[in-house]
Amino acid sequence: MDIAVLQRVLAILRADTAVASFVGTRIFDNPPHADGVPEVASPYISLGPHDTTSDEADCLDIQELNFQVDVWSWGGGESYSRVQAGKIANAVRDALHRRVETVDGSEVEIAHIVTRHQRHDGEINHAVITMRAFIG
Repeated sequence: MDIAVLQRVLAILRADTAVASFVGTRIFDNPPHADGVPEVASPYISLGPHDTTSDEADCLDIQELNFQVDVWSWGGGESYSRVQAGKIANAVRDALHRRVETVDGSEVEIAHIVTRHQRHDGEINHAVITMRAFIG
């Protein structure tokens, strides 16, 4: 079920006009790579790690899916600062937070947990958005 939810998350992000205004179609489960280096123009979005836990309290089979959405940005102007990555992270949050979906017959409630901003090699801005989905 967790993979189906993550695929729905990708579909939601690809359909969101605010997100697309920043990254176009550059939204990936795993971006194309060559020799271990992503071959994608800046900026782009990819899925990071995820984990799933189960809770069978009160005879309900509920899964909790924690997943990461990564925003990558580099270049000049807003891309060089944290501004562009921050704007994209906000658009991702707005597209997913407090969203309720039905996936494979199960109700899925998605919520934002935290967004962290990092810089790699002094040039690449990376926003790490942690989300939680309750699947019931």
